[in-house]
Parts: sequence; structure tokens; C-alpha cells
Amino acid sequence: MRRPFIAGNWKMHKTIAEAVDFSQKLCKQAQQFTGGKDILIAPPFTALSSVAKVIEGTGIHLAAQNTHESPQGAFTGEVSSSMAAEAGCDYVLIGHSERRHLYGETDDLLARKVEAAWKSGLKVIFCIGETLDEREQGKTFAVVEKQIKEGLKAFKEDDIERLVIAYEPVWAIGTGKTATPEQAEEVHALIRGLQKKLHGAAAADSLIILYGGSVKPDNMTELMAKENVDGALIGGASLDVESFLQMIMFDKPE
Repeated sequence: MRRPFIAGNWKMHKTIAEAVDFSQKLCKQAQQFTGGKDILIAPPFTALSSVAKVIEGTGIHLAAQNTHESPQGAFTGEVSSSMAAEAGCDYVLIGHSERRHLYGETDDLLARKVEAAWKSGLKVIFCIGETLDEREQGKTFAVVEKQIKEGLKAFKEDDIERLVIAYEPVWAIGTGKTATPEQAEEVHALIRGLQKKLHGAAAADSLIILYGGSVKPDNMTELMAKENVDGALIGGASLDVESFLQMIMFDKPE
């Protein structure tokens, strides 16, 4: 049975003080929601070490929002996977649509970032998804399959415990639009089926697949009711601790 997985991506929000305050409030509720679920927050780089100290021992996971593909070097402004791990992270987001579309990160680059993260001991939340034009042209399945095959080409079946996939339709991120539960389930089923084809039934059954794209308390339960939707990667609605707690405390139907 796959454990529900709820992740909050704060993007470029919250000072260190604000991040610590949020984390302290979240931890006060920890005993109510950590049982049987994986909870993760991804603060900005500046707050990682401070937040790591607050959540230590609570079972809440910590993620970097991005890391570089090289272990070190003359890359001004970049952060390596080993640096993120030393700051207290056990996960990293790779391939978020904003990294792909605002910063031009390619499938080949993301494949190298994934491999570097695994070598540093980090688990990866690998983000994929199509644009509105691609969906309207009927290319959703082709785009998703290409992103998985090329971005995860270093993947082996034994890596399944170090991988989470997040399906984020680009047209639904920060727009207020959300894929219908049926649209999300259709793509999640494709992802699981592709994993089965490439790496076998055991890997496919174990794979955690999150939905991301304007997830809010009022659509969380309906999305999570779908068989192949194992959790959510939440953006704006994760910035308010009460909103985030509402989404954490949902019960996924058996």
C-alpha cells in the first residue's frame, strides 16, 4: 500500500524567521498527521538549515527546490546536491515547470541533476507536465512519456524508493485552473503503466505519483480519491500553515 505524500513547495517565499515560525506551528500538529503519511516542505535555500533544526525528529521531510548537476565548481549562485544534503535535506525537487520553462532546463540537463542528487544520497521528486498548447494538440501522453524516459534514463528498478514523480500540467500552475480528477487520473495511470512497461510491476506498484497544479483544500479530497493519485505537490496553498494542515489531514479512501 502506497503511503499518501503531501509536499509544500514554498518557491521564493518566506524569510528565515517566517520559515521557522511556520515550521514551529506545523510541528505542534505533527503527531496528528504524520502517522501513515509522508509530509514534506521545500523552503528557499536560505532557510533550509534553520528549518531542519525545527523539524528534526518529527518525521517531516525537507527538500531543496533545485540543485546543480555538478558536485562542485565555478558556478556562481548555484547549490550542489551535497550542500543541500548537508543543510538537512533528504529530498530535492528536479524539473519543476518553472525551472523548465523560465530557465530553459532540458531533459538532458535534468537527467544529470537527477543522477547527481542520487549520488549525494538525496531522494528526488521529479516533476513533469505538458503546456496548454501541448494538451490542446493532443500531445500530453507523448510529452509526459518523453520527459520520463529522457529525464530518468539513469533510473534502475532498485531506485524506486528514491523516486517520487509529480505530474504538474503547466497550464494549471499558479493559474487557478486545476486538472479535473479524471484528467489527473488519466495521466497518473499512464505514468504507472509506463513504469510497469519499463521496469516491471513491482516498481510500478511502489511508485508514488503526486499531482501538482493549483491544489487547494476545496479540491484536495476529490483529487486524492483517484486510484493513481498518491498525494499532492502544493504551491501557493502551502504558504499558509492552516491551509496546508487542512490538506495534510485528508483521508484517502481505501
